[in-house]
Amino acid sequence: MRIPIQVSAESAEPMYHQIEVQLRSLIWSGRVPEGTLLPSIREFAQELGCSIITIRRVYQDLENEGLLRTRQGTGTFVASVGASEREQYRVDAVIEAFRAAIETAKRVQCSREETIAIFERCLNQWMPPDTANTGDGGER
Repeated sequence: MRIPIQVSAESAEPMYHQIEVQLRSLIWSGRVPEGTLLPSIREFAQELGCSIITIRRVYQDLENEGLLRTRQGTGTFVASVGASEREQYRVDAVIEAFRAAIETAKRVQCSREETIAIFERCLNQWMPPDTANTGDGGER
Protein backbone atom coordinates (compact mmCIF):
# COMPACT_ATOMS: atom_id res chain seq x y z
CA MET A 1 0.00 0.00 0.00
CA ARG A 2 1.30 3.44 -0.91
CA ILE A 3 1.07 5.81 2.06
CA PRO A 4 -0.07 9.26 0.83
CA ILE A 5 2.49 11.47 2.55
CA GLN A 6 4.04 14.57 1.08
CA VAL A 7 7.16 16.24 2.45
CA SER A 8 8.83 19.49 1.59
CA ALA A 9 12.53 20.16 1.99
CA GLU A 10 11.68 23.88 2.06
CA SER A 11 9.41 23.55 5.09
CA ALA A 12 10.57 24.98 8.41
CA GLU A 13 9.39 21.73 10.05
CA PRO A 14 11.92 18.90 10.21
CA MET A 15 11.21 16.14 7.69
CA TYR A 16 10.63 13.50 10.40
CA HIS A 17 7.99 15.78 11.96
CA GLN A 18 6.20 16.30 8.63
CA ILE A 19 6.08 12.54 8.07
CA GLU A 20 5.12 11.70 11.65
CA VAL A 21 2.25 14.21 11.79
CA GLN A 22 0.82 13.02 8.46
CA LEU A 23 1.18 9.31 9.23
CA ARG A 24 -0.38 9.77 12.68
CA SER A 25 -3.31 11.61 11.10
CA LEU A 26 -3.76 8.89 8.46
CA ILE A 27 -3.86 6.24 11.17
CA TRP A 28 -6.21 8.13 13.48
CA SER A 29 -8.55 8.99 10.62
CA GLY A 30 -8.71 5.35 9.53
CA ARG A 31 -7.33 6.11 6.04
CA VAL A 32 -4.53 3.70 6.87
CA PRO A 33 -6.52 0.99 8.66
CA GLU A 34 -5.59 -1.33 11.51
CA GLY A 35 -3.41 -4.21 10.41
CA THR A 36 -1.95 -2.41 7.40
CA LEU A 37 1.61 -3.48 6.69
CA LEU A 38 3.71 -0.33 6.27
CA PRO A 39 6.61 -0.16 3.84
CA SER A 40 9.98 -1.22 5.21
CA ILE A 41 12.09 1.58 6.63
CA ARG A 42 14.36 1.43 3.59
CA GLU A 43 11.47 1.42 1.06
CA PHE A 44 9.65 4.29 2.79
CA ALA A 45 12.83 6.38 3.04
CA GLN A 46 13.50 5.86 -0.66
CA GLU A 47 9.89 6.68 -1.59
CA LEU A 48 9.93 9.93 0.41
CA GLY A 49 13.48 10.88 -0.48
CA CYS A 50 14.75 10.98 3.08
CA SER A 51 17.16 9.04 5.25
CA ILE A 52 16.56 5.65 6.83
CA ILE A 53 17.22 7.26 10.22
CA THR A 54 14.29 9.65 9.65
CA ILE A 55 11.82 6.84 8.99
CA ARG A 56 13.21 4.75 11.85
CA ARG A 57 12.56 7.68 14.20
CA VAL A 58 8.99 8.12 12.89
CA TYR A 59 8.22 4.40 13.29
CA GLN A 60 9.74 4.34 16.80
CA ASP A 61 7.83 7.44 17.93
CA LEU A 62 4.51 6.08 16.64
CA GLU A 63 5.24 2.66 18.12
CA ASN A 64 5.89 4.33 21.49
CA GLU A 65 2.46 6.00 21.16
CA GLY A 66 0.88 2.59 20.51
CA LEU A 67 -0.11 3.38 16.92
CA LEU A 68 2.34 0.95 15.31
CA ARG A 69 3.51 -2.58 16.12
CA THR A 70 6.70 -4.13 14.78
CA ARG A 71 7.01 -7.88 14.42
CA GLN A 72 10.56 -9.11 14.00
CA GLY A 73 11.04 -10.55 10.53
CA THR A 74 7.52 -9.57 9.42
CA GLY A 75 7.39 -5.78 9.40
CA THR A 76 5.65 -2.80 10.92
CA PHE A 77 1.85 -2.77 11.14
CA VAL A 78 -0.81 -0.26 12.14
CA ALA A 79 -2.03 -1.14 15.64
CA SER A 80 -5.63 -1.24 16.79
CA VAL A 81 -7.09 2.18 17.52
CA GLY A 82 -10.35 2.23 19.46
CA ALA A 83 -13.39 4.11 18.18
CA SER A 84 -13.54 6.39 21.24
CA GLU A 85 -9.84 7.27 20.90
CA ARG A 86 -10.31 7.91 17.17
CA GLU A 87 -13.26 10.23 17.87
CA GLN A 88 -11.31 12.08 20.59
CA TYR A 89 -8.40 12.56 18.17
CA ARG A 90 -10.74 14.02 15.55
CA VAL A 91 -12.24 16.46 18.04
CA ASP A 92 -8.84 17.42 19.49
CA ALA A 93 -7.38 18.00 16.00
CA VAL A 94 -10.19 20.40 15.08
CA ILE A 95 -10.01 22.18 18.43
CA GLU A 96 -6.26 22.67 17.99
CA ALA A 97 -6.76 24.08 14.49
CA PHE A 98 -9.44 26.47 15.80
CA ARG A 99 -7.16 27.51 18.66
CA ALA A 100 -4.37 28.33 16.21
CA ALA A 101 -6.78 30.26 13.98
CA ILE A 102 -8.09 32.25 16.94
CA GLU A 103 -4.53 33.06 18.03
CA THR A 104 -3.82 34.31 14.49
CA ALA A 105 -7.00 36.40 14.51
CA LYS A 106 -5.99 37.95 17.84
CA ARG A 107 -2.47 38.61 16.57
CA VAL A 108 -3.79 40.55 13.56
CA GLN A 109 -6.35 42.29 15.80
CA CYS A 110 -9.57 40.84 14.41
CA SER A 111 -12.56 41.34 16.65
CA ARG A 112 -14.66 38.41 17.83
CA GLU A 113 -17.36 39.39 15.34
CA GLU A 114 -14.88 39.61 12.44
CA THR A 115 -13.43 36.23 13.40
CA ILE A 116 -16.88 34.62 13.44
CA ALA A 117 -17.72 36.18 10.06
CA ILE A 118 -14.44 34.91 8.57
CA PHE A 119 -15.07 31.44 10.01
CA GLU A 120 -18.59 31.32 8.57
CA ARG A 121 -17.33 32.50 5.17
CA CYS A 122 -14.66 29.76 5.17
CA LEU A 123 -17.12 27.14 6.41
CA ASN A 124 -19.56 27.99 3.62
CA GLN A 125 -16.77 27.95 1.03
CA TRP A 126 -15.02 24.74 2.05
CA MET A 127 -17.81 22.82 3.77
CA PRO A 128 -21.16 23.89 2.33
CA PRO A 129 -24.21 22.27 3.92
CA ASP A 130 -24.66 19.74 1.08
CA THR A 131 -21.10 18.39 1.54
CA ALA A 132 -20.72 18.68 5.32
CA ASN A 133 -20.80 14.93 5.93
CA THR A 134 -18.99 13.63 2.85
CA GLY A 135 -15.59 13.56 4.56
CA ASP A 136 -13.93 15.30 1.61
CA GLY A 137 -13.92 18.82 2.99
CA GLY A 138 -16.35 19.93 0.31
CA GLU A 139 -13.84 19.39 -2.47
CA ARG A 140 -15.31 17.88 -5.60
